Amino acid sequence: MKDFFKKGFAKTIEAIKSLDDALLLDVLETINKDTLEEILIESDVNYELIERMLDELPDEVESSTLRPRMIECFTGYDNLISENQAKPFVELIIGVNGAGKTTTIAKLANKYKKDNKSVLLGAADTFRAAAIEQLTRWANRLDVPIVATKQGHDPSGVTYDAVASGVAKNIDHVIIDTAGRLHTQTNLANELKKIVRVSDKAFNGAPHRKILIIDGTQGTSAINQAKIFNEMIGINGIIITKLDGTAKGGAIFSIADELKIPILYVGVGEKPDDLINFEPNTFVDGLLDKLYRGAKKI
Repeated sequence: MKDFFKKGFAKTIEAIKSLDDALLLDVLETINKDTLEEILIESDVNYELIERMLDELPDEVESSTLRPRMIECFTGYDNLISENQAKPFVELIIGVNGAGKTTTIAKLANKYKKDNKSVLLGAADTFRAAAIEQLTRWANRLDVPIVATKQGHDPSGVTYDAVASGVAKNIDHVIIDTAGRLHTQTNLANELKKIVRVSDKAFNGAPHRKILIIDGTQGTSAINQAKIFNEMIGINGIIITKLDGTAKGGAIFSIADELKIPILYVGVGEKPDDLINFEPNTFVDGLLDKLYRGAKKI
């Protein structure tokens, strides 16, 4: 997670440090409660969560006192899924246009390949020709097979063919792209539900994980969007993208606390390796280290 703070959380930390000159010191034993409130607001933590996080804490707050309140935001998951539960392990990638789905799929494929796992991609975003072309370019670049068709073809058909091909070829991971869809578009919502049903027909139990891609620059405003998707098909994991381009990194707390869906990875750039495993304990410890030990460690 070191790269996360160096690349993905730098703008958030810079915004926090600008609030108070004291935060630029090398070491702080405590931070004033009012200052902590400002810090959390500045980094886009939901205000109700801030109140709960700081409730009954002393006026001067030590790092060790704040830590369990922060960790609590990442507890209560009841839908953790092992990637080893099926072969192929089928993942459905969903989210609105511009969230970074296609690039994230490439990063996941790259990660699995580095783990010596075989990967197959399914280009079920047939709404945009550019989406098919982009995913095909990534497949060629990463040297992984892809099942694709032309713009306007049935995305459920592509999904079925991709999953069935993964089964036939004994692939470890099948990753399915879907059209960027707004939760207000009923026809696209129905299409997404159909894709889920067809996946199960191609391979019983698929998709094994439905991952929502959230644009980190949207901060807490992405929570309502995520709730709709979760109610629609049930989300098993979240990947937050574009954290390198925003000062709203504190929204991670709000997203995890309110949705109770595991944050699997964070995206911190455009390169295939710019996908970092999200580990709550390491994240909280790293953030507290930045807050209490000064800007020189950014």
